[in-house]
Amino acid sequence: MSHPGSKSERLLIIGSVWPEPNSSAAGSRMLQLIEIFRENSWSIAFASAAADSRFAIDLKSIDVQKETIELNSSSFDNFIKELQPQIVIFDRFMTEEQFGWRVAENCPEALRILDTEDLHCLRHARQTAWKARRQFSLPDLNNDIAKREIASIYRSDLSLIISKYEIELLKEYFKVDQSLLHYLPFMLEQAENSDYPDFSSRKHFITIGNFLHEPNWNSVQYLKEKIWPLIRKQLPQSELHVYGAYPSQKVFALHNEKEGFLVKGRADSAEDVIKNARVLLAPLRFGAGLKGKLVDAMNFGTPSVTTGIGAEAMHDQLDWSGLVADSAEGISNAATRLYSDEALWNKSQQNGFKIIESVYPKKSLGQEFINRVATLRSGIKEHRLNNFTGSMLMFHTVSGTKYMSKWIEEKNKL
Repeated sequence: MSHPGSKSERLLIIGSVWPEPNSSAAGSRMLQLIEIFRENSWSIAFASAAADSRFAIDLKSIDVQKETIELNSSSFDNFIKELQPQIVIFDRFMTEEQFGWRVAENCPEALRILDTEDLHCLRHARQTAWKARRQFSLPDLNNDIAKREIASIYRSDLSLIISKYEIELLKEYFKVDQSLLHYLPFMLEQAENSDYPDFSSRKHFITIGNFLHEPNWNSVQYLKEKIWPLIRKQLPQSELHVYGAYPSQKVFALHNEKEGFLVKGRADSAEDVIKNARVLLAPLRFGAGLKGKLVDAMNFGTPSVTTGIGAEAMHDQLDWSGLVADSAEGISNAATRLYSDEALWNKSQQNGFKIIESVYPKKSLGQEFINRVATLRSGIKEHRLNNFTGSMLMFHTVSGTKYMSKWIEEKNKL
C-alpha cells in the first residue's frame, strides 16, 4: 500500500466531522468521494477540528492521512503550507467559512471545492415554514443561512450539488452561474440483488435515520403520533422497527411493544435490517438533498413509502420504488397497500433497481467529476477571473473573518 505524500497529486479534505458511513448518508457520501480520488492515484489527507468518534471509519485503513486541526489557529497555516495540496474539499459551507480564506492565502493555486451535502438553506427554510404551519415558498429562502451558504458557493471554485432540484434552485432563484456548480449525486454500484429475501420471506415495517438529523427525528414523531396508529388498525399484527444512530432517551421513550412500535437504536448493518423488512417508511415533512435511507432501500430491494419531499430529485422521471403520499391518511393507506399487494411490491422492487442503475451509476458519475476537475485545474486563472462575485466575497471575508479569527486566537492565549 502506498503512503500519503508519496504521490504527486495531493488532496486535502476538511471535514466538519470525521466520516461515519454507518451513521449517516453524509458519511457514506464522503467515503464515495475519497474512493474516486484514491482510484485516480491521489494522495489524500483528511483533517477535522471535530472531536474523535468511536463510530468513525479508520482512515489509515483506507490509506488516508488523518490530521486533527484547530479552529481560529495559525497552526493550520503551517499545516497546509507543508502539505501543499493541489485540491482542497470543504465538507459543508461552515468548514469553508472557517478555513477557506486560510487555504486561499497559503495555497492560492489549490482548487477549492465545496461539497454542500445538501442545501442547508433549503432544509432550514422548509423546517421554518413547517413549524409556522404553512406551505414553504421560495421567499423563505431569503434567510441568513442562505446568505452564508451562497457566499460560500461563490467563493469556491466549484460546488458539488447532490440534487438536480437544488441545481435548478441555485441557477434560477439565486442566479448562480452553472460554471460554479457540478451535479454529483450518490455514486453506487448496482447491488447483487439475487440473494435478497422475497416478499413472503419478509415481514414488518422499518424506518431508519440518524437521530441527530432533525428531519429524521421529526418523521419518527409523525409516525408515532399520526401514521402508525392508522396502519395498525389495518394490519394489527405488523410491527414498525425504528433504527438510527445517536438515539436519545426521548427516542427510546417512544418504544411500545403493545403498539408494535419498537425502537431498536443503532443498526450494526443497515443492509441486514433493511433487506429483511417488507416496507421502509420515510414520512419526511421537511429536508433537502438526497435521502440515504431511500437509496439504501432501493439498493437492498425494499420498497418504500415516502413524501414528495422524500422522493424529490431521487428518481428522475422513473417510477418510484413504492408509493408517495403527503398526508398521514395517504401514507398509512399506501403503506398498507404496498405491504399487502405482492404484485405491486415486486414491481416497486424492480423500479428501485432500475433507479439505482440509471440515476446513481458510480463509474460514469465518478469519471465525469474527475474530468471536470482536470478541466477546471487547467483553466483556473480564467475561471476565477470570470467569477468576480466570488473574488469580491473572498476579499471581504479575508478582511472580516481573518481579523476576527486572529483576535479569537490571541484571546485564547490569555
